[in-house]
Formats: sequence, C-alpha cells, structure tokens
Amino acid sequence: MIQASGITKSYGDLQVLKGIELEIKAGEIVSVVGASGAGKTTLLHILGTLDKPDQGSVTVNNTLISDMNDKKLAAFRNKNIGFVFQFHHLLPEFTALENVMIPGFIGKRPKGELKKEAVRYLEMLGLANRGNHKPSQLSGGEQQRVAVARALINKPAVVMADEPSGNLDTATSKTLHQLFFDLRDELGHTFVIVTHNNELADMADRKIEMKDGNIML
Repeated sequence: MIQASGITKSYGDLQVLKGIELEIKAGEIVSVVGASGAGKTTLLHILGTLDKPDQGSVTVNNTLISDMNDKKLAAFRNKNIGFVFQFHHLLPEFTALENVMIPGFIGKRPKGELKKEAVRYLEMLGLANRGNHKPSQLSGGEQQRVAVARALINKPAVVMADEPSGNLDTATSKTLHQLFFDLRDELGHTFVIVTHNNELADMADRKIEMKDGNIML
C-alpha cells in the first residue's frame, strides 16, 4: 500500500528526516509516535503528498508519487488519500452534509450519487440527524466525525490522521479511536495515525516510534 525509501527532508539547516525506510500494508492501522520535533508530521505530510521529500521515493497504492507535478499530485491526493487533522477544518458557512461532499465536488463526481454516499457516511458515523447543521451547531466530537466522513467520501485507499483526538475530551477520544478500527474492519481502509495518545497508539496493528528524524528499530 505505502512504500517509502530513503526519505530525507530539511528545512534550511535543520534536517528533519534522515533516510526513512517504511512499508505499510493494505488494511493496516499504523500509529506513529515520538517526541515533538521527531519528524512525525513531516513524514505524514510526505506520505500524504502534502509535501515532497528532498531525496527518496514514495509509492502509494502502486503509484510512484514522489516525481509527480503539483497538478497530478492534487488529483491523486483527492482520489486516493483522506485526511483527518487535530482541528477539523470544516467550512463554517456549509452544513455538515455539504462539508462531507466537498472532496467529491472537487473530483467532479455526480451530485446525486455524492449526496447519497455522504448521507450514508453520516448515518454510519451516528450523525444521521445532523446533516443540515452547520459546524457551530455541532459538538467537538460531532465536528471531528464530520471530518472523518469527509476524509472517506472518495473511498480513499489510505487515511492519514494527524493528532485526530488531540482536541477532544477523553470519552470522545475513545469513541473516535474505536471508530477508526470499526471503519477499517467494515470498509478496509488503511490508516496512518500520528498521535501522542498512548491508548490510541497501542491499539494500532503496529506502532512506529520516531526519534530525531529516524524510525527506531
């Protein structure tokens, strides 16, 4: 599903990643842990095509992405990769349903089909009666579940999550964590999750620890 080989990344004189080698299998849930500054988010952004490595190659879903231009990367990202961040980044002027549909609109999918799927995902995530509510009318946990539905709407091969429960209370975090595993079991998605939450990290199929730009073996 994901293969990274020889990944390096520097910002100015600071080398953040130092030759990362990583393979993630389809349907696997992998957590990435480590102290702040270890390179976790930088690695996630490179695997998710949001940033490019200085050196090395990245293959996602059997496609070499590290040499793609920005236009091709954007199209590939929208179709193959879903994102969930610490802050939900919902657009406040749109309803929950409309927020979920946005990646589909970008992908120029038929509106009728897209709406039907968005409704199904909201129902699956326990938000059947919240589709017409705007983000300001939803709780933090509900907003994050809308963000998860949005990440899934284009049926991505992999979901990248960066501190997905970092802004939630303990009870809501546990619900969200279990949701990832339920979704993997039901829909077969691959998840790569950067987290400081030890409980979530330990639930994963595999936990990868980073330190000073390297993966600890």
